This record gives sequence, structure tokens and C-alpha cells, in this order.
Amino acid sequence: MSGPRCPQCAQPCVSPRLLPCLHSLCEPCLRRLGPPEGPPGAARPVLCPVCDAEVSLPAGGVGQLPPDCLAGSRAGAAAGCDLCADGAAAGRCLTCGVRLCRFCCRAHRRQKKTASHAVTELESTKDCSQAGKPLLCPSHPTEELRLFCEQCDQPVCRDCVLGRHRQHPCDFTGNVIHRHGDALRGLLRSSQQHMDTLEDVLSQVDEMGSAVRSRAEAVAAEICQFAGGYVKAIEEHRDRLLKQLEDMKVQKENLLHLQKAQLQQLLLDMRTGVEFTEHLLMSGSDVEILVTKGVVSSRLTKLNSIAYSTHPSVDDRIQFSPHERAGQCCGYEVFGAILNKVVDPARCTLHGEDLHSARQNQLSGFTLLCKDTMGERMGQGGEAVRVTITHKDKRDCALKPTVCDNGDGTYCISYSPEEPGLYAVCVCVKGQHVQGSPFTLMVRHKFREHQGVFHCCTFCSSGGQKAAHCACGGTMPGGYQGCGHGHKGHPGCHHWSCCGQVKESSECLCGPPSDTSQRSLVRTVAL
Repeated sequence: MSGPRCPQCAQPCVSPRLLPCLHSLCEPCLRRLGPPEGPPGAARPVLCPVCDAEVSLPAGGVGQLPPDCLAGSRAGAAAGCDLCADGAAAGRCLTCGVRLCRFCCRAHRRQKKTASHAVTELESTKDCSQAGKPLLCPSHPTEELRLFCEQCDQPVCRDCVLGRHRQHPCDFTGNVIHRHGDALRGLLRSSQQHMDTLEDVLSQVDEMGSAVRSRAEAVAAEICQFAGGYVKAIEEHRDRLLKQLEDMKVQKENLLHLQKAQLQQLLLDMRTGVEFTEHLLMSGSDVEILVTKGVVSSRLTKLNSIAYSTHPSVDDRIQFSPHERAGQCCGYEVFGAILNKVVDPARCTLHGEDLHSARQNQLSGFTLLCKDTMGERMGQGGEAVRVTITHKDKRDCALKPTVCDNGDGTYCISYSPEEPGLYAVCVCVKGQHVQGSPFTLMVRHKFREHQGVFHCCTFCSSGGQKAAHCACGGTMPGGYQGCGHGHKGHPGCHHWSCCGQVKESSECLCGPPSDTSQRSLVRTVAL
């Protein structure tokens, strides 16, 4: 029964080893990959002949790659009998460690020399894998790998534990397989979720390709219908428009094809990693799982960290405007142009006096100016504009701004803050921040409480001097005389705060001119 074959040389695998991309090659082919050996102790980059991924061979050479313990079972090769080599393995002698077919199992039990040996039957694929010859330590070829070094993260034998792993925490593989297997299963579930997402995105890409083609055909029909009214000039103008449309369609399709190819490759890599990991966890023995755990974890982690867009890279925005002036064609002024201006959020700008400051309970606002990828103003509206204004200290305090589309590429954003303080403002177009977003907005009190000790007669007793100071240190603006120093036609004394506001009374609140007592006042004044 033929064993697994190397995908590079198509010959039966000789000492197959795993690359970081989880593809298996025989050791002779691995030694022939890539450039000649580099400096001693340096990793060597090579291209995997299966997936064309660039991988690095360990500094120690091909021999440092983990062996592919499950190459035979992945290729569908059943384990054979170690005694007769004619039948498939149906059992294993726990004393001798050999695989036995059903006939040899019965013979093994009948022979006097081996009658006392314990023979167990193999019931599953995983049992068949475990029925293989024990994995021996590369440093001590006579010792079986039965222990696992936590510090070095690798299976070891008894002699290794007594040697260079003496001070390292070690345990039997059967005791640690559950924890490491669970970690691999967690990575496997994450990869499976990415596969589902990638398949959905690829479906969306295909649908968008159809939408682009359908839209292009519809626009082409509009162009042909519009051009029928003119003779030579319009026909030439029509051909020019169709060429422009074709170029635009090809450009969009090329971008979609590129995205599709990248997503398909990522999905293929994900599927390879998932299938390999699933097979490893289902069919691999404890030691086999631990031997390949490192490279599998590294590969799945790397694949899971690759960023990809969950939406098609282009949209089907292709519009034809029959009333747009298109210049001269064969001496005739023609109309009709394809509108392909796309808003660029990074070039959109914000304007207005209330952009960074506002006042409590007062209507404020600013203007958003949308521009295309060339930095030119969009002459039309209809963009998806989203504005959020959230209090930085009170997370449950958020404003509900109003966005008004002016239809000329500008949008008026208005709001009325109820709480003073510092706000975070985010302005997004098509889900992306515009230039300068996010930014901070300071909302000030409409009124503030002024607390101070005022000498009631400070202004009056100063004879109306503008340089008079309040007890709090503020200058008293004005120039009136009052109280016993002579009211000049005013109904009462003007009491000024250092904030410049006046409080009038029909009666003088100062008392006689000789009354220079200080009175504590708490007044709320407008800023």
C-alpha cells in the first residue's frame, strides 16, 4: 500500500517535515529549496512550492523543522502490519510496541513466547495514529518522548529531563495535552469564524461585480439613447463616453479582482490551516499534537492577525448626467457626461466660529465642506454624514446634532448643548473621519456665579471714578456719581460688579455717604 507522496518531487515522502505554512515536504526537497545555505546560525527565507508563501527555515537548518507525524493519515494511507506487511493494522501489542493485522494478532496470542503480551484493538483513526511506532527523542534515539518541558515548550524524553532540562518544569504528555489542546481549539474556532467572514465577503465581491456590470450596461443604454438625437457629432461624443465608461468599469473590476484574489488566497491559507489543525486534533496522538503545536499555533496566529476589508473595495457609483455640458464635438456643443467624483473624507474640511467653542443652551453650529479625491469641492449632496457629540466626563450625556444637506457639497451641523464642559466631536463621511475629526468642543456656562465681597459704596463714594476697585479686586467700570456724593438724574444707585453688569434700585442701597461698611454679595452675572 503506497504511502504519502511529496508535493514537490511526487515521490514517497522521506522524513517529511512541516513548513511554517503547514505544508509538508520530504527532507531532501527541503534541502534543495531556495538559495544556498547562508551564514551559520542565520535563518534562510524560502518559497513554499505549494502556496508560494515566503517562509523561513530555522537557523539550525532543515533538521530543526518539526516532523510531519500525520503525513500518512492525511494521505489516506492506513498503517500496515509490522510483522507480515500484508494486512492493515488492526491491533497493537502494548509490550512489543508493534502493529499487528488480525491474523498476526491471533498468532501473537497463540505463540508461547508472546502469549503473555497485552494486545489491544484499534478502533479509530486516532488509535491508528497512536498505534504507530513511538516518537523517539532526536537527542537520545533509544528513548521515547513521554514528557513535556513547559519552559522550552517541547516534548522531551527521560534522559533529557535528567540532563539539560533538569531544572525545568516537566510533566507527562498525558497531563498537559488538555491545556495545550484547548489552546489550539480556541485558535481553530477563531480561524473558522474568519473563514465564514471571508466567504461572505467573497460573495459580496461577486455581487458587487455583477452590480457594477449591470450599472455600466444601464448607463451605456442611457448614453446610446441620448446620443440618438445628434448625427455625426453626437455619435462621436457617444463613442467617447462609452470608452470612458469602459475604462471606469475596467478600473473598478480590476480593483475588485485584486481584492478577490487577495481574499481567496487568504481563505485558502485559512482553510489549509484549519483543515490541518482539525486533522491534528482529531487524529494526532498527544505527543504528535505537542510536537506540531508550536508551528500550528504560529501559523494560525499569523493568519488571524492579517487585516482585510469586510466590504468591496469599490462601489457601483457610476452616474450619467445628460444635462452636463461636455464641450465641443465636431463643432457642436454637446451635453452628457459621466459623473464619477467620489468624496474623499480625508480631504473634507470643517468651518465655522462655533467649531471649538459654544455656550450652554444656545444654538450653535458649523459647516462641513465635502471634497473629492482631487481636493475639489463636490458640487452635489447626498453623502452619508454622521456626527456624534459626546461629553468627555459624562458618558451618558450626548447631543443630537442636526445635519442639513445643502445639495451643493456643504452640510450644516447645528446643536444646542444643555450641559457645560468638554465634548468630543466626531464627523464622519461614509464611515470615515473627515479632516480634523475627532476634535474637542468647549461649552461654557451661559451664566456663572460670581462670589465676592463688595463695598457697596465703592463706586459712589469714589465720586464716580472709573478706576475704583471692588473689594474682590475687580475694577468698577462706569463713570456715574451717586449716593450722598450727588445723583445726577439717576433714579437710584448703580451697583457694578467686576464683571461689568449693573443692578439698579429705585432706592440707594448704600445708605448715608458715611456708611462705608462692606457687605457680602453673591450675584449671578452674565458672562
